[in-house]
Amino acid sequence: MKNQRLVIALSLFNFGLLLFSLFHEAVPVKADSPEPILRARGLEIVDEQGKVRAAILIQPEGPARKSDGSVVKGSKTYPETVLFRLIRPDGRPSVKISTSQQGSAVSLGGGQDPAYIVMAADGGDPSLSLTNGNGHLQTIKP
Repeated sequence: MKNQRLVIALSLFNFGLLLFSLFHEAVPVKADSPEPILRARGLEIVDEQGKVRAAILIQPEGPARKSDGSVVKGSKTYPETVLFRLIRPDGRPSVKISTSQQGSAVSLGGGQDPAYIVMAADGGDPSLSLTNGNGHLQTIKP
């Protein structure tokens, strides 16, 4: 008898919750105001397949490194650098913008390797380097 009363009471309570949820005026969900500043040590934007297509990061001081993290043999030591990359679907960076204590550079890659343009202001020595698809390099300096 007590179990039957409990079942009836719970059924009435559930029915009341159902009526409340059906007839209650829904309040639209609103996001809070956006944060004025996003702070992070780096940012990566990925495509639908999870491949990184754009990145902003800080490269620590040290020798040049390959994409797998291994050191490039015989490379010079580079200062800490802030780097922005736009990356093609095949994984090759086509646009690079970098800045460090020594200077800044912009690199624009062509669709055919090794074609690219590099504008650099390294210390007091600015330059413009043009490389065509055959690997022919022409450098312009003031």
